[in-house]
Amino acid sequence: MDIPRIFNISESAHRIHNPFTPEKLATLGAALRLEPGTRVLDLGSGSGEMLCTWARDYGISGAGIDMSRLFTGQAKLRADELCVADRVEFIHADAAGYVAEEKVGVAACVGATWIGGGVAGAVELLAKSLRTGGIILIGEPYWLRLPPTEEIATGCHAASISDFLLLPELLASFGQLGYDVVEMVLADQDGWDRYEAAKWLTMRRWLETNPDDDFAKDVRAELTSAPERYATYTREYLGWGVFALMAR
Repeated sequence: MDIPRIFNISESAHRIHNPFTPEKLATLGAALRLEPGTRVLDLGSGSGEMLCTWARDYGISGAGIDMSRLFTGQAKLRADELCVADRVEFIHADAAGYVAEEKVGVAACVGATWIGGGVAGAVELLAKSLRTGGIILIGEPYWLRLPPTEEIATGCHAASISDFLLLPELLASFGQLGYDVVEMVLADQDGWDRYEAAKWLTMRRWLETNPDDDFAKDVRAELTSAPERYATYTREYLGWGVFALMAR
């Protein structure tokens, strides 16, 4: 069980596997007014930066679930590095369908709503682990402006224009699910650049080290096309944010 290999390679040097910078992640934690001892569940936890830094800075505890064996290992190392391994645990598992044994104060799916088949399914899944009065966090892309063609949408790694909503429509959709939006923190352009451009050097270094790997041709193709594709499509059309929800 693992994620597609291209992500394990291209994001192997990432601590945050989305367009948030460390500053944005800290801003989100502060915005949620996290109290020491709050338990957090993170489905699709990647390399664990959110849980680890929030445990260090805000005194939370919790668990992260991720399909990537590499990222889960990196998360455990990060917990040791920040001296929070006694408060956060990371489990290599499929987060789809995962429900915590102990109800949590914050249930998050930041950039992996596919585990629930989309936003509505991810919210429904997270709610099963949430205590009464708790907060759900959803990290999700949205259109900065509607792409005029399906080609542009696929250039942003969407299957179609209908995959994402404009920001006002996304916010309205949470209300239609029966939730109040009580906070949001949006990625900025620098965060997008750091998330995407950092992959390119990682892929180039991997190619230099693994020229005879059977997967090298796929990594080469991605490295060749990614910068222009990002500048043409994602950078111009796609936004990303984390939205805090409370049931009405």
